[in-house]
Order: sequence, then C-alpha cells, then structure tokens
Amino acid sequence: MGSFPPVPPPHGPESYRGGPGSAPEYLPPDAGFIPPPSEQQPVRRQRPLWAVSPATYILVGINCLVFIAMVAHHVSPFSPTSDQLLFWGADNASAVLNYGEWWRIVTAMFVHVGIIHLATNMWCLWNLGLLAEPLMGSTGLLAAYILTGAAGNLLSTFFNWWHYSVPANPAGIVYGPVGAGASGAVFGLAGVLIVLLKSPRLPIPQFELRKLRKSVIYFAAINLLIGAATMAPGIGIHIDNMAHLGGFSCGLLFAVPLVPRLGSPRQLFATRLRMGVAMIVGVLVLFGFYLAQLPG
Repeated sequence: MGSFPPVPPPHGPESYRGGPGSAPEYLPPDAGFIPPPSEQQPVRRQRPLWAVSPATYILVGINCLVFIAMVAHHVSPFSPTSDQLLFWGADNASAVLNYGEWWRIVTAMFVHVGIIHLATNMWCLWNLGLLAEPLMGSTGLLAAYILTGAAGNLLSTFFNWWHYSVPANPAGIVYGPVGAGASGAVFGLAGVLIVLLKSPRLPIPQFELRKLRKSVIYFAAINLLIGAATMAPGIGIHIDNMAHLGGFSCGLLFAVPLVPRLGSPRQLFATRLRMGVAMIVGVLVLFGFYLAQLPG
C-alpha cells in the first residue's frame, strides 16, 4: 500500500491546534493577540457605596452630627430633658400651634432622645435608604425623607393637640409631650418601597422583589403594632405612633405617581417625581393650614 503525505493544517480564517488523540480545536486568527494599551477597554472601578447612595449617607451624617453637637453642649447622651430637646428643635403641639414655631415640624426629624434612639433609627434609615435610593434617586430620597417626616410630625401635632387640650383652661394652652426622631421619615421610606417594589419595570427577578417587599411590609407592620401597644395607659415606653402612621401613609401616597428610576426613561421618572412632590406639598400645606386654624 502506498503512503499518503500528512494533511497540513487548514489555512485561512482559522488555524488548527491539537495533537495525537486530541480533539481538534479551531481558534480564531487573533487568539492570544493582546491589543496595544490605546485599544484596550478601560477597566471599570467599582464605585464606593457612599457614592452610589450619597443621600442616605448625608441624612445619616446630619442626624449623627446634630446628636454630637447636642452632647458637646452638655446634653445627656442617654436621657436628655424635654427642655433640652425643645432647645434643639424637637416637636411640641403647644410650641407649634400656640407660638407659631412651625420650623419644628422639620427640625424634629433630626433630633434624637439619646444614643439608643439614634442608633436604632440610623440603622433602619441606612438599610431602607440603601434599598430606596437606587429606585428613586438621591433627590427623590431626600424629598421622601423631608416630606414624609413632616407629615408624621404634623399628624403627631394634631393628635397631641386633640388628646392633651384642656378646653376649660382660660389660657387655651395645649399641653403635650415632646416628639423627636427620624422614625416618621423612616416609616415614610418603608411606605415608598412597598409601592415601588411592586413595579414590573424593575430589572430584578420577581421572586427577589417579593422577598424584599415582604420584609419591608413585616418591618412596618410589626413596628406599628409595637407603637400602638405602647399607647396603652401605664406603659413606661413612649413611642410616637402617630408620627409613624403619618409618615407611612404619606410614603404610600408619595409613591403612587412614581415609577422606579431603574428600568424607566429618565424623563418619565423626573416628571413623575415632580408630580409626587407637588402632590404631597399641597396636602401638607392644606393640613398645616387646617392646624393653624385650631383654637389655641
């Protein structure tokens, strides 16, 4: 029998690499080619977490700085007095309605009654903020914090006026507790998330969204129940559940016209965000005007 010359590897668009007993492997002509630095794709550096969610860190930072300033001015870090809290901007129905100190509706959400109160609120704000900020942007998160926190403080002011008013008092003074803390705004963010995490636009698996949404719902429900329990007579713990309820309700309402920033056209999101802000501002102004007409 004659012998045949070995078959050369194919030439052209592909080259052959292999050996005895190995399956043929065809590689593209540029295999192993390293482009010059000018043609290489730049490697993306992962952004730090604070740069992804700056508004969350700003809000946590402001709350912590206010507390540090209070302690530096000899306010007890564990049990500040009502007068000390009022000096730093806490809410009080009498101060707002009788003396016109409406700025307390906003400042109270940055004042805390001791380091435990601060730590628990900041932990919740940090977790919910990191989840909410990618969905509504930094501007949206700041707006939600301020507006829902203000809604909670307004509802708390109204409840305290109604609960502690003394009609027989000729001076018409409204008595009531001092309210402070970011929890109304935290519940507002929970309300926003419950609505936004329902959106089909989000590029996230639905089972993950359901798990996240259930977690937020459980958080809100359990804490609202705990707050309601502390309103019973004889309970030593005082939780401003009206602020929680007001913030949560406002968060749900604020999120109704929104679409999540992820998965939505930028212009559509911006338009819906303006609608939500305008709607809540209108509601708060009307409610504030109603409170201003209450007999003081």
